[in-house]
Amino acid sequence: MASYNISDLERLLRVKAYVIRYWEKEIPLIQPTRDTLGRRVYSDRDLQMLVRLKYLLYERRFTIEGARAQIYRELAGGHQDLRAIISALRSELLALFFRVNYSSRETENDGKNETPVEESGS
Repeated sequence: MASYNISDLERLLRVKAYVIRYWEKEIPLIQPTRDTLGRRVYSDRDLQMLVRLKYLLYERRFTIEGARAQIYRELAGGHQDLRAIISALRSELLALFFRVNYSSRETENDGKNETPVEESGS
C-alpha cells in the first residue's frame, strides 16, 4: 500500500497544501495518519477521495457541501463489488502515475547536474 506526503499530493493533484488541508477538514473521510515527526501521511484511499473531490469541485462545479454529500451518496450506494474493482484499479493507476512522474523528474534533474566536458583540441 502506497503512502504519500502532502508535497506528493500537491504535485499529483496540482493544488496547494493549504487547499488539501482545508479539504481534509471538510471531508472527514480523508484521514491521513501522522509519521513520527508529526507530518501527514496519506493512504491510497485518501488520495482517491481527494481526486474525486477535486473532480467534483473543479470539473462538475459542486460546492464543498454538495461534493461532500455526493461522496457520501456514492459510498452508501449499491454495486460494492464493482466499486471495489474500480477502487483497486484506480489505486494501481495512481501508483503507476506517481512512479512515472517521479522517475521522469529524477531523469530531468540528473541531466541538469552534469557539467559539459570540454574536448582538447590537440
